Amino acid sequence: MRPRRLLLAVLACWCCIGAASAAVEANQASEAELDGVRGIGPGLSSRIIAERQKTPFRDWADFIGRVPGVGASRAARLSAEGLTVGGQAYGTPAPAAKAASR
Repeated sequence: MRPRRLLLAVLACWCCIGAASAAVEANQASEAELDGVRGIGPGLSSRIIAERQKTPFRDWADFIGRVPGVGASRAARLSAEGLTVGGQAYGTPAPAAKAASR
């Protein structure tokens, strides 16, 4: 393989890996994955896991209401760092809400 093609292949792999690891889903992430999100430490990750074990988070409003220490501004910061709830970033309407608004 030519050096230029090899370099392009390596860069493409890095981009794919970066994109795949960018989002951390609150309903599925391990404690270590949650701790990897800037702004989440061991205490907050433990609270997130304890609450989701009761029942998964429906949306960001449910997450904010059930996880002590997380309000709207902190949720926005965590979302900006890659945390999602139900596959959604903070401030993104849920799919059902989009369909209802039409």
